[in-house]
Amino acid sequence: MPELDVDFVRSQFPAFASAALKGQAFFENAGGSYTAKPVIDRLTRFYHDRKVQPYAPYQASQLAGAEMDEARARLAAMMGVARDELSFGPSTSANTFVLANGVRLWLKGKKAAIVVTNQDHEANSGVWRRLADEGIEIREWQIDPETGHLDTEALGLLLADGKVKLVCFPHCSNVVAEVNPVAEICAMAKAAGAYTCVDGVSYAPHGLPDIPALGPDVYLFSAYKTYGPHQGIMVLRRKFGEALPAQGHYFNAETLYKRHTPAGPDHAQVAACAGMADYIDALYAHHHGLSPATPLARNNAVHDLMRDHEVRLLQPLLDYLAARNDLRLIGPRRAEGRAPTVAVALDRVAEPVAAELAQHGIMAGGGDFYAVRPLGALGVDLGRGVLRLSFVHYTTKAEVDALIRGLDQVL
Repeated sequence: MPELDVDFVRSQFPAFASAALKGQAFFENAGGSYTAKPVIDRLTRFYHDRKVQPYAPYQASQLAGAEMDEARARLAAMMGVARDELSFGPSTSANTFVLANGVRLWLKGKKAAIVVTNQDHEANSGVWRRLADEGIEIREWQIDPETGHLDTEALGLLLADGKVKLVCFPHCSNVVAEVNPVAEICAMAKAAGAYTCVDGVSYAPHGLPDIPALGPDVYLFSAYKTYGPHQGIMVLRRKFGEALPAQGHYFNAETLYKRHTPAGPDHAQVAACAGMADYIDALYAHHHGLSPATPLARNNAVHDLMRDHEVRLLQPLLDYLAARNDLRLIGPRRAEGRAPTVAVALDRVAEPVAAELAQHGIMAGGGDFYAVRPLGALGVDLGRGVLRLSFVHYTTKAEVDALIRGLDQVL
């Protein structure tokens, strides 16, 4: 496998040519990534030339609808699912909220249980927990309080009586960052008669998922964290999507990608999401030439390029942090088993430390990042929060080195 050409990658992001961002290294990518040029170009073109109601019988409208359809079709193909199994919504939190309402109606009056974790971001935890008000049993799959790890043996015990109908868990946590064994968990749930809902928000920026290989019934992530516009993307497999009561307009109930999206889509942003596919294809072509490959194979190849680069940059940072005795490094110490989202608990409030880092040209964040449950379970002082240092494949070794120098100064 070739090494990622970071110079080519950065040439695809206007942010790296911005005078306003010059001399600053971006380490809060878990909160939202820079936007790829093809996305910006498509969004600009839509607002200039296509900003009309789509699917009407005139040219501008037909072109607008075609671009929206292109985004859905290409991203679905890259993840190995049918085009109507991919839905757009205003955010992942909104998509999860709507989905949970469908599950509420589906399980109403049944003796059923849902498994949630305390490793999750609140968006894939709180909405499910509130279903307890409807008489649905909520079972918590708990993390190890020292490491943040989710033990699959513990999940087996929660599934044993056959009452569980849905298992909700993260591909990786936005503070623990350990990459969970999604395929194994989904297989366990399926064998027990349960569907699965995977929060991929913190993983998808490091490579879009191969849905058939992983096996979830729902996979959710955010386009604005994966180099695109501010949209939530939901892969909802047909069997589960059609089993749930429709949440959209009654006349859209027969269309799977409209069935669980009650709000009208943001036409321009949906169309711009095709730029995410443009970017993945550009990376594939640059590194692998024009050799024929399916959209899923191209996506998987780019995923591996991204992850290989990130792992090589991440290990020195983990080693540096693990060697310090004035902080607690959250999550695994080996880069291969985690995403490059690194949270550390300090002996002081984290947010002012992030502000100090900004004086050294390092953009990072401090707080709880809506991960109140996992941080609390890990015994982190929520008043202090954690310092979070997160990067993606466009980050360079020089920037990681600058981060370590900055940490030396402020810690």
